Amino acid sequence: MESDEVMLTVRLTTAERTLLRRLAHGHRGDVSEVVADALLDVLPMLLTRDAPRPAEPPNRFAPCAVTVWLPPELVELLPALATHLATRYAAQHVPHPAPTPSAALGTALRLWLRQDPARLAAALQSLHGGHPHVRTAAA
Repeated sequence: MESDEVMLTVRLTTAERTLLRRLAHGHRGDVSEVVADALLDVLPMLLTRDAPRPAEPPNRFAPCAVTVWLPPELVELLPALATHLATRYAAQHVPHPAPTPSAALGTALRLWLRQDPARLAAALQSLHGGHPHVRTAAA
């Protein structure tokens, strides 16, 4: 962890937390690293006008709290994502409180984790140079 990183807590389901941990373990990184990679992957899609609507409102309850450390440059994007999500839900007449940056992070992460776990593991492996010590998420 670098000293200039920002600590955030994100709420996930047990299955989502388990998958996240497996992906981190699979490329010998940590959960924060995987979350940062996930945001880099999913934010451009979420911030487009034609982005798919997340499956649930950004403030939905999830039983597990996961603490991550993210670079400030990524954290600075989360309020804009929260505002964007609030606007999209309001336009669709989906009632919910305004999402916090942590709730927006949870929404983005859940959207990313809904992809095929083997595809996610392969993308992480590719992103991190395809090191031979990398294991798949199923390992």
